[in-house]
Amino acid sequence: MTPEFREHILSRLAEHRIMTLATNRSDGWPQATTVSFLSEGLNIYIFVARVGQKFANMLRDSRVSVAIAGDFNKPEDIKGLSIAGKAKLVESASTIHSR
Repeated sequence: MTPEFREHILSRLAEHRIMTLATNRSDGWPQATTVSFLSEGLNIYIFVARVGQKFANMLRDSRVSVAIAGDFNKPEDIKGLSIAGKAKLVESASTIHSR
């Protein structure tokens, strides 16, 4: 990844706090949900209920995709991110900082 591309990603992450999270349901259908997020560098953190569908989906299949963007008046002004990755359970802040 070039430094310029990394900076582009970090800039988009810093500008937004809402994203669409796509997970895989047990029946094979994708599930897209709007969630809030925090970022620390290229790490993205979300909070989900342990009794919810998203949590069950990510435990079963850690593959996720996210889309991050804001409202824009003209299509040529759209700036956003589309990211694929693997979700990992973080139990506490100490888990984050012990990496």
